[in-house]
Amino acid sequence: MTGGVAEGAELLADGRGFSLAGHEPGFFVGATLFDKVQTDMSIYRDEIFGPVLCVLRVDSLGAAMKLIDEHEFGNGTCLFTRDGEAARYFTDNIQVGMVGVNVALPVPIASQSFGGWKRSLFGDLYVYGPDAVRFYTRRKTMTQRWPASSVTEKARYAFPST
Repeated sequence: MTGGVAEGAELLADGRGFSLAGHEPGFFVGATLFDKVQTDMSIYRDEIFGPVLCVLRVDSLGAAMKLIDEHEFGNGTCLFTRDGEAARYFTDNIQVGMVGVNVALPVPIASQSFGGWKRSLFGDLYVYGPDAVRFYTRRKTMTQRWPASSVTEKARYAFPST
C-alpha cells in the first residue's frame, strides 16, 4: 500500500488495519482501492492477489483493451456495461484467461477452468476444471463387447455393428 501511495496513486480505501476475529496474529489486508494508477507504478505492474483494486482511467474501450492486452499478466478482468455489443467484443477479443461481464470477480465454479494467460499461468494446467481432473486422476479407456449369444463366437476382424 505504501508503495502505491509513494508512487502517486490515490488510496481511497485502506485495508492495512484489517483484523480477522480469532486470527489476530495473522497477516491480512482488507479491501483496498487505489485510484489514478499509472502503468509505470509497481501496483499496476505486479500481479497482486488480494482484495486490492487499481483504477486506471482511459478514454475508450479500445484503449482499455490495449492496456490489458499489453500487460505481461493475464489472470482475470471484468467489464461493467449495459452495451451487449461492447460486452461481446470485449469477451471475444481480450487476451485474459478469466473474463467477467457485470460481475466483480470472474472466478468460476470448480468445474470450470481457473487461471490466467500469459505470465499468470503457472505450468501447463489449470487448478480447476478438466485440467484438474486430468492431473489428479489416471484415465483408463476400456472397450468391451458382450455378444448377445452365450455361444462362443469365432474371431471377428471388423468393427462390431451389433
